[in-house]
Amino acid sequence: SDTHFRSDAGVVVLEQRGVKCSGCAGMAGGEMDPELARNLFEEGATLVLLGVPEGTELGIDYKTWQVGPRFRGVKMIPPGLHFLHCSASNRQGQGGETGPRTGVFLCLKPRDVLLAHWDSTEEDLNFSASQNEEEVARVRAGLRDLDRFLGPYPYDVLRKWVSLTDRVTQEVVQNLQPLSGKICAFADVIPELSLPHTQDRVQQNLPRNDTECQSMKEGLERLPKMKLREGTELRFSEIPKQNYPEGATPAQITQCSMDLSYALNCLLERYYKQDPLKILGELQFAFVCFLIGNVYEGFEHWKQLLNLLCRSEDAIQRQRDLYLNLITVLFHQLGEIPPDFFVDIVSKDNFLTSTLQEFFMFASSPGVDHGLRKRAVKFKAHLTKKFRWDFEMDPDDCAPVVVELPEGVVQD
Repeated sequence: SDTHFRSDAGVVVLEQRGVKCSGCAGMAGGEMDPELARNLFEEGATLVLLGVPEGTELGIDYKTWQVGPRFRGVKMIPPGLHFLHCSASNRQGQGGETGPRTGVFLCLKPRDVLLAHWDSTEEDLNFSASQNEEEVARVRAGLRDLDRFLGPYPYDVLRKWVSLTDRVTQEVVQNLQPLSGKICAFADVIPELSLPHTQDRVQQNLPRNDTECQSMKEGLERLPKMKLREGTELRFSEIPKQNYPEGATPAQITQCSMDLSYALNCLLERYYKQDPLKILGELQFAFVCFLIGNVYEGFEHWKQLLNLLCRSEDAIQRQRDLYLNLITVLFHQLGEIPPDFFVDIVSKDNFLTSTLQEFFMFASSPGVDHGLRKRAVKFKAHLTKKFRWDFEMDPDDCAPVVVELPEGVVQD
């Protein structure tokens, strides 16, 4: 069969024309060591995914395929955390468009068998059948007959997947994922007020929909205010809106605006008091939600967390282990994104270079642990060589910082 590769937000998409994933032999992504294959066959988990329409874009972790008519699931999955994702697709004769991606994090144990059916109404996989022990037992007993319809886990991407998620524990997933358990590329929004009839709008003192708008502004104001459907929102840690303590002097406010350690410590105290390094799990979770789940909110939160971590001078001196591991996390993450991705198309500024420039400046301070300073120098050299980023230019932030003081606070 003819095999075609294309890239999709950092994910390799494999389309095998004719056979596609019908026998799923192409899913493994290359020759596998026989001993490893035998161990995975005996100890690996199995996802039985029934009724997935032909042409659906389906993937696990860092690889995606278009499924064929005989596809029934994925076998030989290494135990641990995985991200199963799919996108409904029209048939080629109907345009072949692919819908938004949805996904779910799965924490799999050795020899686990999970069962899901395709929900044609929601155009998504429904795992409720996995709660039916009798049905799961029946499927487990028939795995040998199903085997030829199951594609092997793409072991060639396992190392990359682990490097991107080694700090994402089951606890991190449970705390951060939506209550629905679904990671959706597009937000599921509903009106704040349900006003389906003209009389409903009249009762709310709102203009009738059957009257003509007199301006663009009026038209925009008539649009319903939307909110996320309850249970579908990602539950990221809340970044402190105030960088300084209550009652701070103007000098303290200025200092806290330049060194974000106070805000970082507030976040760590609130969410990760027992183990500050767990914030790196959240950083990885947000990154994967964006990179593979196509969730833009994940990218925005990743940037906010990274900004907070990199601009905390005092914390860099005090939290040696946190920052040593941050460098490792960033090393793997930045290898998955084009170097110009972070450039603002309007200002031409690169968010990442300006943020990391401050981190490297703070990490070179004499008060920083020697091992961390050495690691930061090597990481800086790596990024300079690989991406040709310039960390030596004088940042705009060297200009005087204008800080707005709270109401009632007067500079002496």
